[in-house]
Amino acid sequence: MTEVRQVAAPDTTALELSRAFAELGVATVYEASGREGLIDIPLIPLLPGRRVAGPALTVLCGQGDNLMVHAVMERVYPGAVLVLTMPEPEPVALVGELLAIQAKVRGAAALLVDAAVRDVDELRAMDLPVWTRFIRVRGATKDKIGQLEVPVTVGGARVAPGDIVVLDDDGAVVVARDRAEAVLEAARARAEREARMRERLQAGELSFDIHGLRQIVERQR
Repeated sequence: MTEVRQVAAPDTTALELSRAFAELGVATVYEASGREGLIDIPLIPLLPGRRVAGPALTVLCGQGDNLMVHAVMERVYPGAVLVLTMPEPEPVALVGELLAIQAKVRGAAALLVDAAVRDVDELRAMDLPVWTRFIRVRGATKDKIGQLEVPVTVGGARVAPGDIVVLDDDGAVVVARDRAEAVLEAARARAEREARMRERLQAGELSFDIHGLRQIVERQR
């Protein structure tokens, strides 16, 4: 059996932060970050109900081509979120079962595909979380040189290698690595405030009054 070469994660602190971000979820992290970093595209989670976060391992493919997805597999490290994109979104399958096997074996936390995937039944059975813009069978070429581990733009958000990508059923958000500690602190504080708010709402209070929204409406009458 061929030995799998494991690549060491470049930032163990980022992996620890990622675990905390995954528990908080996309909406809380997005709001706590000052509403920055939203990956504003429609995403299909192949495994609904999952919350995942990890440092970005970015791939800029040639248009309609997945050569660089094959190339990046030797760089995958445990906990990484593979972010795969092209110059323009296109419903071409950058990933299928065989590439996903390689990512899974090397410990990828998730795949974010700003293109298409195929072999959906097999990907779900693999239990590797995948978020994708499209599901299409149309295959990619394998002859265009792209770039690995460079900043990319996905859904209007800049994603640099090592930035933390958070994914769940709400979509995806990216937190710049140099802001991660501060955003995490703010996200935890927000989660605590929401927990207290939840108790008040369950006791029968209204957000209309708690947030002072009634006065806004009454002033405009």
